[in-house]
Parts: sequence; structure tokens; C-alpha cells
Amino acid sequence: MADTDTIVAAYGEAQRRAAMQATIRMAQLWRQLDTADLSGSWLRGIGDAMVRALAAGQMLASSTGQQYVDAMVAADGLQSSYEDGASTVQYRQLSGTASDGRALDSLLYLPVIRTKTLIQGGLTLQEAMLGGLAQLQSIVASEVADAGRGAAGVAMVANRTVTGYVRMVRSGACARCVILAGRWYRWNADFQRHRRCQCYGVPATESRPGRHTNPMGFFNSLSRAEQDRRFGLGGAEAIRNGADIYSVVNASRSTFTVDAYGRKVVASFEGTSRRGDFYRQMLREAEQKTGQRFARSRADVEQGLPRFRLKTPRLTPGEIFRLSEDRNELIRLLRRFGYLS
Repeated sequence: MADTDTIVAAYGEAQRRAAMQATIRMAQLWRQLDTADLSGSWLRGIGDAMVRALAAGQMLASSTGQQYVDAMVAADGLQSSYEDGASTVQYRQLSGTASDGRALDSLLYLPVIRTKTLIQGGLTLQEAMLGGLAQLQSIVASEVADAGRGAAGVAMVANRTVTGYVRMVRSGACARCVILAGRWYRWNADFQRHRRCQCYGVPATESRPGRHTNPMGFFNSLSRAEQDRRFGLGGAEAIRNGADIYSVVNASRSTFTVDAYGRKVVASFEGTSRRGDFYRQMLREAEQKTGQRFARSRADVEQGLPRFRLKTPRLTPGEIFRLSEDRNELIRLLRRFGYLS
């Protein structure tokens, strides 16, 4: 049986491979844009190809989440424990939509807008295209990583043998992440991340609470130039002179919130069309509850059957983590919104 270090390394490599494949494919598609008609060529097929490429990367990253969690539990000599009906992570449901709930096409069109803005600002076409590509690859890497973390997070909730997770950082971690390195979180804590975040979660069990990383130890392992780059010249110098690393980093942080659907929630449109899995799930539940059969086709409508109107927004996994008060509720909601079955 592989040890936990080997399992974590293999999982990390699978995540990096998924992100790299997606970003390489995006660069190829970006070069196919007609620079004389960026929007037109994007709408004529390049945009759809980008959506498919990103969705494929998300699916590849999320497909290994449950295997990773179960392997870590087994390495601890324990047995995974799942409820009936909540034992399989539906990783495909974590692809095809952005982590903030928006449609992928609207997200992937942003680099086109940025490129046009840069041109209007005076940059050359080549410079502007490079700027757009950089934004595109940043978006893709983040969305693929979020899908992978989301699948692992769902698996850690569903597997009752998992008691929590330890936040770990890779070599490219930023200052905000470094001060969180080694922190233990309960199984119901959503994974806080930023764009291009290098952190990942290591499942913890009663047999292995987790291997901790000291933020100051990580800081001291960096070269002086890297310390200055990640923490800022003033911040790095302050830390080197004995300032508290947490206070230095937190002083530079800022936050914002978004209001949607009449309250502060994050919902997804994925799966909510009439052909979507979530829509069909809600339709079946409504029919079972009311005894009313709803229309599936135009012929059904012509025969007088009512159309089903989806009124329940599909919450993202992160929003479910935020709103749930206990593990039973969290599992119930993950199952209700199609992330467990």
C-alpha cells in the first residue's frame, strides 16, 4: 500500500497535468482567433471550443478527488464510511460551469474584452494578444484547480471517516496562503482560494490528524528575492526583523461581497436547463410530491400538461459549505443539488 506522501504527490501531479493540458489547448485556440475580427471569430466556433476544452480539464481534475480521499483513508489503515445513496461523487457535475456559478462562455470571453481594451489603451496588437492570453490561461488554471478541489471536498464530507483536512502549500504560494499553511479545518469548511491558488487539502483522520507546515519555516526557506516578491519589500523586511507574519499579511488584505438572488448566495446555472440533470431531478421530485405529471415535449403541452418551472437556484458546493450547520445537512444538500448520489 502506498504511503500518504506518495498518494499526495500522485494526486498533485494529476491536478497539474489536468491544468497544463487545458492551458496548452487554450493557447492553441487563442492563436486561431482572427486578429482582424476577434469577437466574430470567437463567436463562430473558437469560443465553443474553449468551453469544451475547459470543461474537459475540469472533469479530468475532478475525476481523481474521491480516489485520492479514499486512498488516504486506506493508507491510515481505516475503512471509508459512506451513507447509502451518498457514496459516489458526481464529478461530472463539477465541470461545465465556473466556480462562481456563471456560464463558462461568459467567463472565457473576458480575455477578448481585455485584448480590445489593451489595444484601445495604446498597446500593439501583439502585446494586447499576449495580455489576453495571460488572462485566459490564468482563468483556465484556476477553474481546473477549483474543480479538482471541489471534488475532493465533496468526497471528504461524504466519507465520514475523514475528520477534516490540513491546508498545504506548493512552492508558488502567495503571502496570503503561506500564513494559512498547516492549518487544520473541519470537514465542513469550504476551501478558501484565490485565482491561481497553489494550495491543496490533505484529508485528515483520527489516525493521522495531519502534517503541519510552519508559515515562518516556509518564509525562511525562500530566497531573499522571493520573500520580497511574495510579501512586498516592506512586508518581507518587517518579517525579517521580527514582525508577526500574520499581522503583516493581514494588513494588506481586502475583501468584497456580491449580492445575488436577493441574498448573498452563489448559485449555478449548470444543469438547470430543461435537459440538465438538476432540472430533471427537481422535476421528478415535484411530480412525486404533487402527483402532477409535467410536460416533457411540445406534444405534452398541446395535450394540456403544464410546464415545470424551476424555482430553486442550484447552489454551488462552496455556498453549500457556507450555509450548512452540520454534517448531515451538508451531505443532504450536496445530494439534493446533485453533487452526491
